[in-house]
Amino acid sequence: MSQPPISMHKTKEILRLKHEAGLTNRQIAASLNLSHTCVDQHLRQAQQAGIGWPLPADLDDEQLRQRLRAAEPRPPAPKRYLPPMAEVHRELQRKGVTLHLLWEEYHRVHPDGYAYTQFWEYYQRFCAQLEPTLRQHHLAGERLFVDWAGMTILLVDPQTGQTRLAYLFVAALGASNYTYTEAFENMQLPSWIEAHIHAWEFFGGVTRLTVPDNPKTAVSQACRYEPELHTSYEELAAHYGTVVLPARVRKPQDKAKVETAVQQVERRIIAVLRDQRFFSLAELNAAIRRELAVLNNRPFQKLPGSRAALFAELDRPALQPLPATRYELAVWRKAKANIDYHVQVDWHNYSVPYRFTNQAVEVRLTVRTVEIFQRGQRIALHQRSHQRGGFTTDSAHRPKSHQCHLDWTPTRLITWAQNEVGPQCAAAVRYILEHKPHPEQGYRSCLGLIRLNRHYGSTRLEQACQRARLLDVCSYRSIKSILDTKLETQPGPEQSVVTAGLVTHDNLRGAPYYQ
Repeated sequence: MSQPPISMHKTKEILRLKHEAGLTNRQIAASLNLSHTCVDQHLRQAQQAGIGWPLPADLDDEQLRQRLRAAEPRPPAPKRYLPPMAEVHRELQRKGVTLHLLWEEYHRVHPDGYAYTQFWEYYQRFCAQLEPTLRQHHLAGERLFVDWAGMTILLVDPQTGQTRLAYLFVAALGASNYTYTEAFENMQLPSWIEAHIHAWEFFGGVTRLTVPDNPKTAVSQACRYEPELHTSYEELAAHYGTVVLPARVRKPQDKAKVETAVQQVERRIIAVLRDQRFFSLAELNAAIRRELAVLNNRPFQKLPGSRAALFAELDRPALQPLPATRYELAVWRKAKANIDYHVQVDWHNYSVPYRFTNQAVEVRLTVRTVEIFQRGQRIALHQRSHQRGGFTTDSAHRPKSHQCHLDWTPTRLITWAQNEVGPQCAAAVRYILEHKPHPEQGYRSCLGLIRLNRHYGSTRLEQACQRARLLDVCSYRSIKSILDTKLETQPGPEQSVVTAGLVTHDNLRGAPYYQ
């Protein structure tokens, strides 16, 4: 086998030390920490390529590398039949297929063929010619690599001419390198979740593993051994039957497939569309889909076939089926049940069973529903409401005493006040019911008036309600305070103001003077 490649800097040092310093090959090897056979080989290649010292001024590192590579001895052609190593490499992507199994199948058909050691040697020579990402062995349908592209595309507002950025999500399958990309307005959680859903639907199935980087939308707490996934992302993976395996932090080799896919998307799609102007995300994605089809059908440079051909042969048959329904994005929040056994989420209040009052809970929000959990167990389910300051209450969540109180309807309360006390009390009840933020709070205040009627009597309660209305302090506490201090028998505020304002003087003329 040929010696492993070294940097052009060391190659130049070998030539300088040999021709200028006059050192022996072993001295050069000791000086540069190389083997003497490596030094021998590089000097021999330089001699065959006609390269001496000093080097021509216009000879850069890449030109030097190409001239030395051209002088490398070619491996002898196989004297016996050898299957194309590209086909061997493709077969190894299938689940359960090993190089030894392929050699056994080859040896049964060609018993006078090469032994396993030589077969392995030819395959290793073939792999050395491939790019690092193509050398990795990924089983068909096993892994999907996902990431955001570094480059962006500008969107132009047709009304104002202002521009904004569009971000490209990229996904690549491990075995076939089949690629998916789509543009989004941002890189936030809803876009991240939607991008995965669209990618799996594009592929027509789901891989067993999904390998992202470590963005906050995927990993809430990075760790090499036990990363903590974002709850919504974990739910998405469970819904689609895949396992999320984040790449190690600052280890791009863990997701080399998508790194290469991102590079191809930037060169074959973003660069191709660089001179076009897009006025909407839909228009941009339509153009991306056209160029994506070209990319996936483009022939490989060092392997036969294309991404699309390998996908149809390897990945598509091995993918897990899509679930019957799409995943609905859920956002999780932490909250606490208030004293009225309601949890406030996005400025709306949802009830929980009263025994969870003052306890911490977790809330799962979707577009249509609100689920409330404690310690992983769901304790309440409501239809989502966007009414700011509103209340959504399940009657089963109330204590029994509150349920009995709520047998009183607004009409029944007003009728009771009118018949049992008087019109001032009825007006006070109506005011309380209309001005309380939550009906249940109004019912409680009105039931308090019933208790006051039993204790103080209807006459005093009617007078207290009249005074409370005049003072614009209609509430249970205010009416009870008036009764406790016996203020209902005092003159009303209007009478006091009129009496205090009567002044007599010769220069004061009343209304009759002007008639």
